[in-house]
Amino acid sequence: MARYFFDLLEGDLLAVDEEGLELSSLRAVQAEAAKSLADMARDAVHSFPPATGRQNMAIEVRDAAGPVMQVKFTFEVENLRS
Repeated sequence: MARYFFDLLEGDLLAVDEEGLELSSLRAVQAEAAKSLADMARDAVHSFPPATGRQNMAIEVRDAAGPVMQVKFTFEVENLRS
């Protein structure tokens, strides 16, 4: 099994994964990246103060040879009442 690293991008902030995970396939890598991204989005929606405007998030996956894939998510919150 190969070791994959999942670097988190939220806006201009980058959190580099120093440990990584051993996974058996690219399908497993994609599933892990999607799960992590969904967790990031859920946390942003429930943040206080509430997040407004456009939120850009991504997981950049790499292995020992370099980049493998990027999974992106963008959402926008618009308050219709003040």
